[in-house]
Amino acid sequence: MGLRFTVLASGSTGNATVVSTDAASVLIDVGLSGKKIEELMTERDFAARELDAIFVTHEHSDHIRGLGAFARKHRLPIYANEKTWGAMMKSVGDIPEENRRILPTDSVMELADLRIESYAISHDAAEPVGYCFQSGGAKLSLATDLGYVSDKVMRQLQNSDVMVLESNHDVNMLRMGRYPWNTKRRILGDMGHLSNEAAGEALCSLLTGRLKRVYLAHLSQEHNLMDLAKLTVNTVLENNGFFFHKHEFSLCDTYYDRPTAWDIVG
Repeated sequence: MGLRFTVLASGSTGNATVVSTDAASVLIDVGLSGKKIEELMTERDFAARELDAIFVTHEHSDHIRGLGAFARKHRLPIYANEKTWGAMMKSVGDIPEENRRILPTDSVMELADLRIESYAISHDAAEPVGYCFQSGGAKLSLATDLGYVSDKVMRQLQNSDVMVLESNHDVNMLRMGRYPWNTKRRILGDMGHLSNEAAGEALCSLLTGRLKRVYLAHLSQEHNLMDLAKLTVNTVLENNGFFFHKHEFSLCDTYYDRPTAWDIVG
């Protein structure tokens, strides 16, 4: 089967992704209730007992809402950096010491045939990270909840076969929306979320012959639409000289309320 994944849910109401190989399976973030996570896994014929570990990107509630209860129920180790642990301890409750694992930012670990690399991102959390996963020569990168794509992040994402990339908001929809201005300013800032345009601009530097699919993720239900996100990203790419046939490269949907189909990477 090789390296595969499903985005169980993506958006401000909750985030979770399963990454799996022939020998290891991990859950990235538990931003919904444990019961809901299990229901979404069942839709993809996957069971929590198949998991080996949980990896946390940062401590915001839409990424850790069900973390404590789910990890305790299934007796799973949780990996996060020290600052994230410090910021989320009150929210996740009592976790057995043997299941509290430190994975420093910008470090690499291996779990059976799965290589996991964390990297620093720009977001208004204690020490937020993204993750890259590699197995059998295939590479999957997850990059959401970041205000901008720095040169360092760009280098981290290079040579991905598949990417889950934030395309959070349409700038005009956000500016005209009902949020108070300080919230809008946070979202639009360097510690906030990537806009559709910013996602497209990042892809202009990341598109090589190797990158086949990009899942647009963490869309705002208030200030975005999937069709608009894809149209905007495509327009930015076309304006920069990128034209694609379906079999060469495609933009894919994620959902806040249902999982994506399993995607085999590589």
